[in-house]
Amino acid sequence: MRALQIAATGMSAQQMRVEVISNNLANMNTTGYNARRAEFSDLHYQQLVRAGAINASDGTLVPTGVQLGLGVRPSAVSQVIEQGSISLSGGNLDVAIEGNGYLEVTMPNGTSAYTRDGGLKQTGDGLIVTSDGFPVVPDVTIPADTTSISINSEGEVYAYFADRVEPELLGQFTLASFTNPKGLEALGSNLFSETGASGPALVGTAGENGLGFLRQGYLEDSSVDAVKEITDLIEAQRGYELNAKVITAADQMMSATTQIR
Repeated sequence: MRALQIAATGMSAQQMRVEVISNNLANMNTTGYNARRAEFSDLHYQQLVRAGAINASDGTLVPTGVQLGLGVRPSAVSQVIEQGSISLSGGNLDVAIEGNGYLEVTMPNGTSAYTRDGGLKQTGDGLIVTSDGFPVVPDVTIPADTTSISINSEGEVYAYFADRVEPELLGQFTLASFTNPKGLEALGSNLFSETGASGPALVGTAGENGLGFLRQGYLEDSSVDAVKEITDLIEAQRGYELNAKVITAADQMMSATTQIR
């Protein structure tokens, strides 16, 4: 009775799909979050009669054969790469990336990570960091006597002082892009690390070579479409119920078989 095992794989697949949808809905207000999508592939097939086999009775070729599928398996959980809406935040260190690219940050072990969460902060020493305290590359330190900060679309950070007319250039944020951003490894806290699938980081100036621009005082909202997620959730729930009914039907068939006198 293959139906029991096949339906079980279907239930597991729909359960995984619900978990992915649940994570999307949980992050519908997470800055710079891109929705994930569960993808599935059919399992291998039992070739009871191969297509193209020779019919022993008259020597003709079997046109289609008998191929029995054995269920479904998860193949990927990929990001849906798309720009979230840009919302006004008013923070002088908030920057939204309008277009392609990631901010690079330095992790405690010295490696690089990448994020689209531009809700930046400053330490007591004036160093610009992420919300979790990781320094943004390159290091930019704001002097203590700064009256205001300006970040232009190319990522240049200027400081204004009470006793000067002209601002001082403190540094310039760069952006990183990847050949396959879906191949990045999610680390949590809105951070990603490069992998062999993503390719190496291609670092450049904002607004050049296909990279996006920075918008001071704005943040990128999550790209999760709540209406679509709820629709997908209902569909996954119905798929789970249908596979459960298959298990019930297969169990009834086996029960009828064992009761034959």
